[in-house]
Amino acid sequence: MDPSRIREKIVRFRILIIGRANAGKTTILQKVCNTRDNPEIYNNDGEKIDHAVLTVSRERGELDIENEMVFRHNPGFVFHDSHGFEAGGESEFNKVKAFIADRSKERDIKNRLHVIWYCIPMDESARSFTEGETKFFSQCDTGSIPVMVLFTKFDAVYDTEFAQLRKEGMPWKDARELAPKLAEESFANGPQLKLLKDVRRPPKCHVCLPNMHLDDADCRPLIERTAGTLDSNEVLTQLFVSTQQTNLELCMKYAVERQLSIELFACHEC
Repeated sequence: MDPSRIREKIVRFRILIIGRANAGKTTILQKVCNTRDNPEIYNNDGEKIDHAVLTVSRERGELDIENEMVFRHNPGFVFHDSHGFEAGGESEFNKVKAFIADRSKERDIKNRLHVIWYCIPMDESARSFTEGETKFFSQCDTGSIPVMVLFTKFDAVYDTEFAQLRKEGMPWKDARELAPKLAEESFANGPQLKLLKDVRRPPKCHVCLPNMHLDDADCRPLIERTAGTLDSNEVLTQLFVSTQQTNLELCMKYAVERQLSIELFACHEC
């Protein structure tokens, strides 16, 4: 199906982002939508919610997962945020679970969740899995909705390796160059990935996101892994690729692959 026809039918790509406070969720969404602005929030009836009302609701812990976050710079994405779920409380967990179940059964594809991004920060004080995270990957059935784990603030792991190398006497420049490689190697064999492999409902994949707070932060790994996760669903893949605005190479890649598949099909028909 042509991407423009897909957009007419589905309209927007819908993502649930989950994660504890200060996991860098808003920063990631801003990078994906190529903006520094904060999102506009709409209720389930499509009415814009005043920021003053949101502030009061946030302080009371009353934010609604049904609310839609949309960035003006790229309204093709709509995001839902699981506020407060990271605390591991039964009530919050059940709300998220019910939301995912309801959205996975939506008859209209434009109202379904298309992917879930679960953010886990890797700064020193937060590397252990919370009760809420363990519960989610053990008990939450997401159906056909793919789940990706986003290890945010991954530069903190670089810093740990860098400090160790400097402690061992390595020059500053050499330590700075080697630290990312050692961090990725140690992480590959670390407790976080081991836990995710052993849980009852493991994610489809993970991606490590360092330095997302920087102006020149690269969110292409996230975009590419998300597209790859959706690869079995051509319609959603095309919608996602055409909606994102940060990776033109990916758009070209999928356009070429689509054209080749059309030509190959035509040859088989001859």
